Amino acid sequence: MRRVIGVGAYRLPFTDPGISPNQDGLPGLAVIRQIVGALMTWGLVACVAGLVVSVIIWAVARQQGNYGAASGGKTGFLVSAGGALLIGGANAIVAFFSGLGAQI
Repeated sequence: MRRVIGVGAYRLPFTDPGISPNQDGLPGLAVIRQIVGALMTWGLVACVAGLVVSVIIWAVARQQGNYGAASGGKTGFLVSAGGALLIGGANAIVAFFSGLGAQI
């Protein structure tokens, strides 16, 4: 498929190279998937630990009247929850943007 991009005298012809993701292109893809899956697990465990610690800090600081530390606990809670959301949705996020990129 041949298209032309540009405006006026500055037109550049280009063709679609026809390259797409390949499951068999490189050796070790299964190992890399296992490593990334393990990293996702570690990330989720860290988010759970951060969530628990942040809630404890938030509760204790609020009880003691230390509103600065309570605010830090709230921030830690939101960061941990956001991290878990992004890690859990990583496959869907990448698939979404990969689909958008294929439409360009």
